[in-house]
Amino acid sequence: MSPVDISPIQRFLPCATPPAWIDWALQHPGELLVDHANCEKKAAATALNLMYRYTGHPRLLHKLSRLAREELRHFEQVLAIMQRRGVDYPPLSAARYAGELRRAVRLEEPGRLVDTLLVGAIIEARSCERFAALVPVLDDELATFYASLLKSESRHFRDYLELAGEHASESEVDERLAALLALEQSLIESPDSEFRFHSGIPAAA
Repeated sequence: MSPVDISPIQRFLPCATPPAWIDWALQHPGELLVDHANCEKKAAATALNLMYRYTGHPRLLHKLSRLAREELRHFEQVLAIMQRRGVDYPPLSAARYAGELRRAVRLEEPGRLVDTLLVGAIIEARSCERFAALVPVLDDELATFYASLLKSESRHFRDYLELAGEHASESEVDERLAALLALEQSLIESPDSEFRFHSGIPAAA
């Protein structure tokens, strides 16, 4: 497998995943897999919801249809790993991360579409960055699997960002990204009470 260059994503994000989160992930291997599975389902659902809401945008429909299929395939792969490892699939509360980002989305169109696409790009970028951060510290099976996700996750990031740019001016995208990325950094670097794939640092850290 050829290495994937995620430096554009690392430059895009306002901060790297804190080491305290990586240590937290290693202490919660079951929750890591369960919440990862949930994230893949939610990513597919987000793409499908956008497809239902914005039927008049053929390019958006095409790209998000492909994205949804890939996310569901990733969900199946995570589920298979969980089953091989005897990891149960209990319900988990959602992380604050995506919810807080989506609360910052404007309510009026076309701002709502633009912001939703930018939030999608940010979430995909952070997911890709976290997979890359985890690869060196995980066992061989999980490290190989997470490394295999980098190409598709980085493409999903680009797709969302390009779609946003097709529905807003460059200056509007830059302005909205600045606000959303500042919020994203605060969520990543501030304390969280529960471990999740997109949580901040542990409250005791």
